[in-house]
This record gives sequence, C-alpha cells and structure tokens, in this order.
Amino acid sequence: MKVADQKLSVEGERNFLWAKAHMGALTSLEEKYAKSKPLEGVRIGVCLHVTKETSVLVDALLAAGAEVKLAAANPLSTQDDIAAYLSTRTDVWAWRGESAQEYSWCIDQVLRSRPQQIIDDGSDLHIAAHQSKARGIVGGSEETTTGVVRLKALEAEGGLVYPVIAVNDAKTKFMFDNRYGTGQSTLDGIMRATALLLAGIRTVVVGYGWVGKGVAMRARGMGARVTVVEVDPIKALEAHLDGFDVSSIDDAAAGGDLFVTATGMKGVIPYTAIEKMKEGAILSNAGHFDVEIDVKTLLTKAKKVKEVRTNVEEVTLQSGKRVYLVAKGRIANLVAAEGHPPEVMQMSFANQLMAAIRIHADHSKMEKKVYGVPAELEEEVARAALKSMGISIGSMTKEQRAYSQSWEI
Repeated sequence: MKVADQKLSVEGERNFLWAKAHMGALTSLEEKYAKSKPLEGVRIGVCLHVTKETSVLVDALLAAGAEVKLAAANPLSTQDDIAAYLSTRTDVWAWRGESAQEYSWCIDQVLRSRPQQIIDDGSDLHIAAHQSKARGIVGGSEETTTGVVRLKALEAEGGLVYPVIAVNDAKTKFMFDNRYGTGQSTLDGIMRATALLLAGIRTVVVGYGWVGKGVAMRARGMGARVTVVEVDPIKALEAHLDGFDVSSIDDAAAGGDLFVTATGMKGVIPYTAIEKMKEGAILSNAGHFDVEIDVKTLLTKAKKVKEVRTNVEEVTLQSGKRVYLVAKGRIANLVAAEGHPPEVMQMSFANQLMAAIRIHADHSKMEKKVYGVPAELEEEVARAALKSMGISIGSMTKEQRAYSQSWEI
C-alpha cells in the first residue's frame, strides 16, 4: 500500500462525508445491500480517479461485503487526502504526480492481489490483466467511452477473456455524467487553472459527443462564442442546429482563444493546427488520455517551456508565439479541479455497484463480451436518483400500458 501522506486522512474523511451527503442514490443502494451483502468475500480490483465521489463507491462496495484493492486511473488525478482516508479502510496504491512507471506499478499491485472482478476507468487495468494473463477474474465493468472502445476492439479480435458491463453506455451515466458532469467540471478546471473570463472569448470544442455537447452548452452559458469541430457529418449537423458555429480544426485554429478536446481520439489538435493559433491561445483536454492534443510534438519543438501558474505551462513556439497548455494535456477537470459534482457521480457509481453485483451473480451464464447495463438496473438507479432529489413521478395505468403495446388505436 502506498499513498502520499497518511496524515491527510482526517481531511479526506471530511470530503468523503461531504460527497456522501450529496450522493443519495448510491447511499440508498448501499443501505439496501449492506443487509444482504451480495458481494461477501468478493475481491474487486478498482482503477478509478481517486476522488471524494470514488470514496463513496468504495464505501458502498465494502458495505456490500466486497474486499477492495484500489489504484488511480490517471497519474495526476488523485486527491491525496481521499487516498489517505481510504487507506485506513482498504489497500490503496495512489498518489498525485505518479510517473508513468509508478502508475503502471500501482496497477500491477492491484493485479497481484488477485482480484475476481475489475471496476475500471479507461480500461488500463482491464488491458493489463489481459496482457499479464491474470487468472481468476470472472468479469468487470468500465466507466468511460475510451475504455469501452478499447474493450470492444479487444472483443472484436476475440481476445476478451471475461464479460464486461459497459457502465458508460448506460443512459443514467452518459446522458448526465458525460454531459452535465464533464460540461461543468471541465470549465471549472480551466477556470481554476487560468482565472480566465469566458464571456466573449472564442471557445473551440473539438468533438460533439455527449462530453462535447456538455462543454459547448456550458461554455455558451458562460457567455463564450462557441465553435464546434467535428468529422462526423451527423454530429456536425446536430451542432449546427443547436446553434453553434461548425468548422474543421484547420479553419478554427487561427480564430480560437480557448480549445477543449472531447473526442477520445488521438491527434485531433495536430501540431500544424497549433502553429496557426494566435498568441496566447489556451489548449485543454476533457478526454481520458493525453493524446488528443499533439503534446509530444508541441513540447519537443518548443523553444521554451515554463510553468506560469499551477497546471498551466507557457510554451514558446519556434516562431516566438506563445500558447498555454492546461494540465499537461491531461484531463483538465480532474487535474486542475475536483472532477464531477457528487450529484452526477451518484448515478454513475450506482451503476457500478449494481454491475458488480450482477457480474458476481451471473458471470457463469455470461459470454465473454461487452454488455450494456440491463434496463431494470438502470430504472432502479434512476428512481433512486429522483428520490434523492426529492422528485416523485407518476406511473402508467394498466390501460395506458396495454395501449403502448398494441397496434390498435
């Protein structure tokens, strides 16, 4: 077990309790499963961003009877106080500022604990398990779009060796976490890092999936003039009809003040586009990995790189022009801020808890493929979320239900 500073556990507990008080959907499920303990004796390897919200999920897994082994899903996203607090309750290998080698070592420690299930964010733990041929894993789940893409590619090659539930594909995850959570928290991270006034600036959002929709919507709400960059014609049309300017990255580069990538794809802001940008342009990323902006070429060809604020580097190009890189091109909302609000994460992590229980109960009957979250589990999560928000809804009558399933008027 390894964390930055065990003395931070008191502060970590305070932040854990704050998050738990705002995650009623997850805590109500925790109360339910603490009685039956459906995960009794199950060892679960967890690779998530170590945040206050994650601590509430770990608490729920422990209450349901699981044994948890935790590593971070990003070298720069760990909240050290939370890691310290969780280390008083379970095994944790996570601290902010891990090197690439240390990051891999932490993941390896989780695998060495011989987990029976995996809960992952980005699929680094899943992929490491497959590469090391880790035995005894019966199934798992995945939190992000990027991770699900990797697992589906592995499945397509016939290489997936256990079933995985794609929590990211749940409506109660991507419609809320990806859109509202990332939309708010990405701008929070950028503003904490830069102290930037968004009103009036040209913000270029690269990608118009659920994350891009959220970032574009929130940026416009703060008064920014938003351009969307897309390569998918349907998403580009949607962005246009939502009232945004739509462009290619080559055309948008010269006029942008702030750039936010939200694609999960490599090289969507190439170095050739960076060379076209104006003096003082700001580059940031909302995707899981640090490959969306061509950071490697940017830093290799730079005349000078210096940190001018916490989580902001000033990069002087060969032309003498300066651009600013937020969070080293890593996920800005978790490196420069605290990640998603707990009210959003309650649904994502409620899905993770439900997926872990389903995998434990049904893995022997499941094929080695990527599954969606069953509809009945999603409905339970949605109802728990509504209840936590003090919202009650009606239900269809028997007559209406019959009508909805009939071809007759």
